[in-house]
Amino acid sequence: MLCAVHRLRRVLQNEATDVTLDIAALELASIEFPGIDFEPSLFRLDHFAEQISSRLPSSAPPLDFIRAANELLFEILQFRGNESDYYDPRNSCLNAVLSRRLGIPISLSLVYLEIARRLNRPMSGVSLPGHFIVVYEDNDSRYWIDPFHHGRILTLDDCRELVHQTTGMDLRQYPSALLPATPRQIVLRMLGNLKSIYLKGQALDKARQVLDLLVLSNPGDAEEYRLRGLIHLQQLNHRAAKADLETFLRLAPASAERAQVEQQLLQIERWKAALN
Repeated sequence: MLCAVHRLRRVLQNEATDVTLDIAALELASIEFPGIDFEPSLFRLDHFAEQISSRLPSSAPPLDFIRAANELLFEILQFRGNESDYYDPRNSCLNAVLSRRLGIPISLSLVYLEIARRLNRPMSGVSLPGHFIVVYEDNDSRYWIDPFHHGRILTLDDCRELVHQTTGMDLRQYPSALLPATPRQIVLRMLGNLKSIYLKGQALDKARQVLDLLVLSNPGDAEEYRLRGLIHLQQLNHRAAKADLETFLRLAPASAERAQVEQQLLQIERWKAALN
């Protein structure tokens, strides 16, 4: 698995990486789809960009590009948010999103971003609390777009209302949330989504692979070690569980979970003693 996601690892370890989001996202999808062939997905993205390019001059103003992208993606191709099965892991996998034309805010935004990149359009992801959108921003204009809701163009007030409806938070208290997200931040958010989905569904091997990447990206995050240690414990990988749980205690000695983790470590020691 580590070999299969070497470019994804570069994104997680270096903000300045030249790895594109489509490649990183497809490597991430290999957790759900081992042995995935990238070419059909890359071909689809290339083809979508060519369809827009064939009907729109490169000098067309931003709103014309946005309207053309919205028409192609949401009217002709019928991409849409999977509201009926939001937590299906396929919604977070670029290959499946492209083939099924179903996704969640961040994966649909990724499709939009990768088409824009192919056409040299200045678009970025925006990692709002509870929702993910994209922004088209050049020297003269700025448009926020919500791919999950058919490419709706948002005002600043719309963004604030969207965040309030989704999380109850006041976006005015978090102005940095409107800044363009880096590729690393986007991939980390995708990993966080998959972590929650896999843990909830008890897909332990896949959850552990996601946690391996999260630990790699932020080796000082104690909670990721604890979660991975619990998975190792469930899978009877006692040595690995012990290492992760001890790392958790070292990184978060005052955690409310300390007593529980110490009890789990004691259980591991008792298991080892029973083998002797």
